[in-house]
Amino acid sequence: MASRGSMTCSLQLAVLVSAAIALGFGVRAGEAQLSSEYYGQTCPVVHRVARRVLKKAHEADVRIYASLTRLHFHDCFVQGCDGSILLDNSSSIVSEKFATPNNNSARGYPVVDAVKAALEEACPGVVSCADILAIAAKISVELSGGPRWRVPLGRRDGTTANITAANNLPSPFDNLTTLQQKFGAVGLDDTDLVALSGKKKRGGEKTGDACLVILAPAQHDTWRHNDGGCIAGAHTFGRVQCQFVTARLYNFSGTNRPDPTLDRGYRAFLSLRCPRAGNASALNDLDPTTPDTFDNNYYTNIEARRGTLQSDQELLSTPGAPTAPIVGRFAASQKEFFRSFARSMVNMGNIQVLTGSQGEIRKNCRMVNGS
Repeated sequence: MASRGSMTCSLQLAVLVSAAIALGFGVRAGEAQLSSEYYGQTCPVVHRVARRVLKKAHEADVRIYASLTRLHFHDCFVQGCDGSILLDNSSSIVSEKFATPNNNSARGYPVVDAVKAALEEACPGVVSCADILAIAAKISVELSGGPRWRVPLGRRDGTTANITAANNLPSPFDNLTTLQQKFGAVGLDDTDLVALSGKKKRGGEKTGDACLVILAPAQHDTWRHNDGGCIAGAHTFGRVQCQFVTARLYNFSGTNRPDPTLDRGYRAFLSLRCPRAGNASALNDLDPTTPDTFDNNYYTNIEARRGTLQSDQELLSTPGAPTAPIVGRFAASQKEFFRSFARSMVNMGNIQVLTGSQGEIRKNCRMVNGS
């Protein structure tokens, strides 16, 4: 998400494992206090209410499921899963919404507001905005045909934002080493990288929607016009803007030639969609085979050298890449991909969570209490 300009969408083991061990406390902090039954007594209707709002939103916007999943990712990768991405500018807050990977790219805020309003009516002052993001991502994946999992709950909302960290989200232009470093920094390993990156994006305003990990800067709807900031597997649904693809087609790594790892037939197809002097904001499916379904086709596409984003293809094409065998396993077994994706979503959702008396339960997801 950060290497060549900005991007919106939209999605790579000893080094990562070492980083995970070293930083594991950051990922698991507060995990023991999270529970899938956290709202069992205080707000037992939480999932039902959220699902109702999301299904209604999807009727008006088919991209919303990918967008909401991406929001959860962008939140967790910046000072933990604390709902900081939802905060608007104020006298004390510099909003993460205007960071390059999010500006004119991250979307779905009104739907989060709608879920919060419905839950405030049903269970006033109980459900945090950070938990709403985790629940929305879970439901979005399920309703798109993906796996189900019991999402640990009990996060509290942060009272600060960090636009500097938001500007360093994983980018579609990142090479495998950089992606591994960024994932490892938050305690996630290669399997998490491959599982989360494969989520498809479905572009929107200016770039894409489903990126979880490989977010792009302000040119893709993740960054500014990209939605490519998704964890790899998350790129199984969503779209991405041409501006995040054209370098692979015409000037890969400054060579004035196309990316040699890109399948010729697919390159010809993308060239028609994204001509040299074409509309940089035009959207393309991250998964050309099943763009609106959460499945493992993202990985079979990569094996066929049809990964839309450079960061996607890096998972397989980087010489000696430890992620390559993982791509192969996920391509061969959707069941294994689903199982790993669910586990990785839980891992990501545990990054530096606030629990107990930490933080607060915001009354309005866009501002800290007392503003």
